Amino acid sequence: MSDFALKSNQVVTSEGVKRAVVVVKNGRIADVLPELLSDFSAVVHDLGDKVLMAGIIDPHVHINEPGRTEWEGFDTATRAALAGGLTTLVDMPLNSSPVTTTVESFEQKLAALSGKLHTNCGFWGGLVPGNTSEIEPLIDKGILGFKAFLTHSGIDEFPNVTEADLRKAMPVLARYNLPLLVHCELSTDETLATGDLRSYQNYLTSRPKEWEDKAIALMIRLCEEFNCRTHIVHLSSDNSIEPIARAKEKGLPLTVETAQHYLFFDAESIPDGQTQFKCAPPIRDWANRNRLWEALKAGVIDFVATDHSPAPADLKCLESGNFMKAWGGIASVQLALPALWTAARQRGCTLPDVARWLCEKPAELAGLASRKGKLAKGFDADLVVWSPDKTFTVSEDILQHRHKMTPYLHQELYGVVEQTYLSGVQVFEYGEFLRINEGRGC
Repeated sequence: MSDFALKSNQVVTSEGVKRAVVVVKNGRIADVLPELLSDFSAVVHDLGDKVLMAGIIDPHVHINEPGRTEWEGFDTATRAALAGGLTTLVDMPLNSSPVTTTVESFEQKLAALSGKLHTNCGFWGGLVPGNTSEIEPLIDKGILGFKAFLTHSGIDEFPNVTEADLRKAMPVLARYNLPLLVHCELSTDETLATGDLRSYQNYLTSRPKEWEDKAIALMIRLCEEFNCRTHIVHLSSDNSIEPIARAKEKGLPLTVETAQHYLFFDAESIPDGQTQFKCAPPIRDWANRNRLWEALKAGVIDFVATDHSPAPADLKCLESGNFMKAWGGIASVQLALPALWTAARQRGCTLPDVARWLCEKPAELAGLASRKGKLAKGFDADLVVWSPDKTFTVSEDILQHRHKMTPYLHQELYGVVEQTYLSGVQVFEYGEFLRINEGRGC
């Protein structure tokens, strides 16, 4: 592993964007300097005005291996990540089969990694009814935290938990200071959707904000009672912003993410029958989207994660356009940066904002903040070089995802990823993979 330096007029640090030189030695950032020392003898790469930023961390990715590798898999998911400047992923405990709810199932997942891991990758365990006894053994194996659903997950092997289940698990997680990630919808038996099954508005009505709001209220209450790190995944309801803000003001260990698609799209623009837009909770109206942006900029929402959840075409029901039957999930891990930046730049957001939302805060959730998520001395040299003013049109031929279905298809996006580095090794440049199998666990 050779030492080198990267020089740029736009280096994104915790202190802002500045002209600097990042010195890399033995896979780590040896220093961030205003100028190179006169005795520096290694190679220096001058990036000009290209942005140099810490590698992106996505802590909400469904890789679906083993068991449902035809949905995605580690090979294609981590290739897509590298092409998008993502250097660390955290894999969700579903929709693999078996789901990651026991030590045995986790070991099966680890065995499936061989020769397929091109980024760094950590793992969330699953919390389901009856598996509280597996929490500590999974932690001993390196699990970073646990994910639970409060409504049906879409996968029968991963049933939703009840308040009683949470009361058993949260004290254990609190002792270890590990996060509980929660899909917050409390569904009812009431049938809320009628009429045209191809209608997006019909689908939107079927999963109202109230489901989300009641679930979040429950988790805030339990978070306070047990002082357990609690993380709300993919917030979509603006109604919950104020209760979340109040909980944070009280000092509760509560964090929140939203997803790129909730910030980029709006319900009014989604055509009927276009099931590539289906996700849960659903993409809501433009006014709701604007309030999510306000909460993100204010720090009430901590960061943005893709919730990459692909599926084969038949499960997305593209031919019938049946929103009520189609699998709910959006494929987008490769587009995490440009999708967010395209929308963010229209709202006056800055490069440090993007670095905070895609790098620094996700690292904190996953317990990686001491060595990843920042351009700082001593941190891992996981890096992305990108051009914020360049645009590209999303097409199937550039996507590395196993399945090319995405609502971003044919969108013109700002932010072209030009180089990606893992632990100081350049692995991607200008659309080409230079090295693969460089990934490791977290």
